[in-house]
Parts: sequence; structure tokens; C-alpha cells
Amino acid sequence: MDINSIWGKFLNEIKENTNSMIYETWFMDTKLIELNETTAKVVVPMHVHKKFLKENYSDLIESIFTDITGSNFSFEYLTEEEVEKNIEINTDTIGIPSIQLETNLKSQYQFENFIVGQSNKFARTTALAVAEKPGMMYNPLFIYGNSGLGKTHLMHAIGNYIVKNSKKRVLYVTSEQFVNDFIELYRKSEITDNRDDVQQFKKKYRDIDVLMIDDIQYLQIANSAQQEFFNTFNELYGNNKQIIISSDRSPDDLNKLEQRLQTRFNWGITTDILPPDFKLRIDIIDKKIEGNPMANNFPQEVKEYIASNCISDIRKLEGSITRIMAYATIMNSSEITIDLAIEALRDYFVKTVTAKNKIDQVQQLIASNYNITVEDLKSKRRVAKIAVPRQIAMYICRVKLEETLPKIGIAFGGKDHTTVMHSVDKIKKEIEKDKNLEIQIEKIIEQIK
Repeated sequence: MDINSIWGKFLNEIKENTNSMIYETWFMDTKLIELNETTAKVVVPMHVHKKFLKENYSDLIESIFTDITGSNFSFEYLTEEEVEKNIEINTDTIGIPSIQLETNLKSQYQFENFIVGQSNKFARTTALAVAEKPGMMYNPLFIYGNSGLGKTHLMHAIGNYIVKNSKKRVLYVTSEQFVNDFIELYRKSEITDNRDDVQQFKKKYRDIDVLMIDDIQYLQIANSAQQEFFNTFNELYGNNKQIIISSDRSPDDLNKLEQRLQTRFNWGITTDILPPDFKLRIDIIDKKIEGNPMANNFPQEVKEYIASNCISDIRKLEGSITRIMAYATIMNSSEITIDLAIEALRDYFVKTVTAKNKIDQVQQLIASNYNITVEDLKSKRRVAKIAVPRQIAMYICRVKLEETLPKIGIAFGGKDHTTVMHSVDKIKKEIEKDKNLEIQIEKIIEQIK
């Protein structure tokens, strides 16, 4: 058996005898490069791996390797640099970072490069207040809004600020990661005594100062994980540790989450991020092209064309910029023009509109015109700035598109047909009294056509 096969078997055994986090951090990128009569030489990614494996996993490594080879070996760990230069670096003074201190933060997301406008000003201000005094100002902080509006950027910015300005321990994960960690823990509990894994799971999520969970709405599909998150939330909150959560909808609209979790999410402060207005979209475009060689050759009319078509998704806006620049390069054009932009984005924009049915189009147009989100239209919120646009949208769907009452009700978050009827009747009466409203609705209908 060659050394690659031996090491492949060894890694499979290690994977079975440790959890995925340990395996991926310390073992996955190792390689057996030499096996003589007494010594196994293994290449590791960094110097810190040498010390950690020696001090924490020597017995397990040697035991598994002996079972596979039938012989006893001592282990020598080397980095690629040491192999290439034939040197050895003493690791006695190299510290071992705790696995639980891995933040998962992306350094490019900072408060300084978060573009602020009316639609996100409150969210940004609140986020900075939390970053300056975690666990003291607003706990938990719940940020919600449609995908692509900057929730994740804000979360990373908070984490990066805290790490830079304090010694607090920060962990950012998506709810999917949390669920996966919990499922792995549950799976192991069915086949073996996993007390060590349980302790490690709890240390990862509870032995920290700031826990950030992104896209909490996905926790709705995992009932068993909700109980664990509830316990985690309570322990962190009880110890004045900061909890930051993001979602594509408000806590009250996370209908499949346990009520006690929804209640706790409202204990601190909730803040939404609305789609950017036209001015903010232009500002974002200017920021995204800043420093690019093509920036000075990016006409204002092209910026306005992008901003007019990318209404509710900053990622789509960024993609438009990239697409135009790539198209100009491919076409060997040193000049970006409105005609080139239209050609480059022709299919890109069409896909976002024609792929939707008529009710979806109405919701998007209403949300854009009234500077709210589609999720607001589907929510139970009854404040005037949402309720009136929702009624107008239902009116258009019923009277102009001739959709059925049940279909409209389902499309607007499961409203019953009497709610739809009430909304339609109310707007009919308003139109009779307010001709400006009638003109406004007709303009929206023209956009649909």
C-alpha cells in the first residue's frame, strides 16, 4: 500500500473520530510525504498546526496510524516552507488559537464603505451604536429586509469594529451553519457517547461575547434546532452577551418560528433596511466604480440607466456595473456609452421582470413606487405607509388584472378573501374622491403593460 492510500485511510478514520470543525481545521489539508522504518513525515499548512497536533492529538493519531499500518511510528510535522528549504522552525513559542475564536468575518465589510441613505440610515446608526457598546445598548439587534440590501454587510461591519476595538470574542454564522452543526451533534448522539462534542458545540456558540446569526428565517425549517437556539439565546442574553440577528422579514412575520423566539427577538430593537432610493443607488454606483480605470469613462446617463432598472437589489446593481465593464473590454471599446450599456444589460434586466407573474410585477412596482419592500406588502403590518400601498396593489390585481380573491390573498401573505375585498372597495372609493390617486394607479398599470 502506497503512502497516499495509507494517509487517505488515516484521514477517513480521523474524520469518523472527530467532528467536522476539528477535521477541517487541523487535518483536512495535511499530507503524508515520507514513511521510513520509525518516522512518518507529514506536511501541514501552518506552523501552528505542528504544535496543536503534537499537544492535542498525538495519542489519537498514533493509535489510528498503528491500526492501519500494523507498526508504531513517531510523527514529524513540517510546513511546505520547511520541506522546500530543508529547515525546521521551533513551534514552542507559537500560540494556538482557539477554534471557538474563529470569527468567520469578512474584512472587506466595514462601516466606512457602507453607503448611507434615507433607506438604511437608521439601521446603520443602530448597528454602530451596538458595535461601540456590545451587550449594553440594544440587545438583541434584529435587522431585516430583502436580500441584497446590505444586512450581511452591516453584520460583518459590527463584528469587525468590535474585534478591532476590543478583546471581545465574536462569532458570525448563518442559521444554516448553526442547524448543520446541531444536526451533526444530534446524529452522533444516536451512535455514540458524544459528551465532548456537546461541550464543544456549547463552547462554540456560548463561550463568546457576540453571536451573529444571519438569515434566521431558515431556522424555521428545523424545529429541533429551534430549541437549542432558544437555550443558546437565553444563556447569552442572561450574561449580557450581544446577539445580532438578520432576516428577510420582521420577527412578527416569521410565522413558523416558535412564539417564544419571536418574542425574544423583539426584546431589543428591530430595524429594517428599505430598498435604496434613486440618489442612494447613484451613490452606490459611484462608490463601486471608484478607483477603477474605467471610472472616468462611465457617463452619468449610464449610471442613471442602471439606477432606474436596479430598484431593489444592490447585488444586481453591482452585477450591472461588472457586466458593462466586461462587455466594454470584450468589445474592445474604450468608451462606455448608453447604447453599449443597453446592449450589455438587455437580457440581464429582462430576466428580472419577465420571469415574474403579473401579481409579482404589481408587488415589485408598488414596493418601488412607495419605497417599501415586497415583504412589507406580504406582512401583517398595518401602519399607513404599508397598508395603503398594499390596498392599492390588491386593487390593481383584482380590478385591472382580474385575479381571483383567493389567489390575491395567498400572494399577499395568506390574507383571507374578505381582507382583499375590503381593500379593493376602499381604493375604489378613494379614487372617486382623489383623481391624483387614479392617475398614479394608471401610471403603474402602464408599467405593467
